[in-house]
Amino acid sequence: MASTKPQGHRPAKTSRIELRATEDDRALLDWAATALGTHRSSFLLSQGRLAAQRVLADRQHFLLDADAQQEWERINSRPARNLLGLTRLLERPSPFAQPAADQPQA
Repeated sequence: MASTKPQGHRPAKTSRIELRATEDDRALLDWAATALGTHRSSFLLSQGRLAAQRVLADRQHFLLDADAQQEWERINSRPARNLLGLTRLLERPSPFAQPAADQPQA
């Protein structure tokens, strides 16, 4: 499906992000932005987005090579173990559950 947005269209930047920094940090960020030929704001936003994606990557995507994929499938195809302690725990009533209206409270 083709996009209906004109080529080169960028969403409007309507949200403001403010942060405090030392003069040394600001100078370092400005130096890095200049080295990439961009402005501090663009630099911080692009690098912040990359850092956020790295932090969240293992919570969203799993990239495995062929050997790791095969091992993953082997481990996950094993039958589940019966853990008696876990079974007993899951059979107990939850301490957070509200008692039914027809049950007396303990």
